[in-house]
Amino acid sequence: TVEPDEEAVVIRLGKHLGSTQPGLHFKAPFGIDRIIKVKTKIVHQAEFGFRTIDTNSRRTTYSSSNFDSESLMLTGDLNVAEVQWVVQYQISDPFKFIFKTSDPITNIRDVAESIMRRVVGDKLVTEVLTTGRVEIATNAKLLMQEVLDKYDMGVSVKSIKLQDVNPPKVVQASFNDVNAAKQEQEKMLNQAEESYNKIIPEAKGKADKLIQEAQGFASAVVN
Repeated sequence: TVEPDEEAVVIRLGKHLGSTQPGLHFKAPFGIDRIIKVKTKIVHQAEFGFRTIDTNSRRTTYSSSNFDSESLMLTGDLNVAEVQWVVQYQISDPFKFIFKTSDPITNIRDVAESIMRRVVGDKLVTEVLTTGRVEIATNAKLLMQEVLDKYDMGVSVKSIKLQDVNPPKVVQASFNDVNAAKQEQEKMLNQAEESYNKIIPEAKGKADKLIQEAQGFASAVVN
């Protein structure tokens, strides 16, 4: 019996016979056929920099402790960012997934981490922490799929999502202070520009009016 979210790889006397879809199927007895069931209809998820530890309650609980080796990454300007992300993938070919590599789950994680470090390493830390997150996820997905295709693993990458991206904890307070100072600077610049746009045109208008009045008076006196 193959469940609705599965496919079964049939090995007959050591040779790959084929894959079966969900439903009831015949299996040769006495160990002639070996059946390996693979979850091909569901989307699998690999987490990096954190782990989901409780999904039974109304609120999902996460843990990010002891995963610094996954999450800490060097950026292109030689800064460090703490990146937490999720890879969602589906098994497109169960035979390849089982037999092309000895440990496909580990291979997927290794490729995902290597690609993410490569993509983050091409970005400035400010891009990683702010505006570049969507581009990083998109590029990482494309590059990861290319590598998995070269390995011929029968895996399709559905999405890569960046969860939390922060500076390392030891400098987070200083980073927040810098951000607050930048925001205050931006606020003061905006206020100054607003005052400029309000005062300068009004002053120029008054000056033009006085000049025109003076020119009119001069013409009247001369006449």
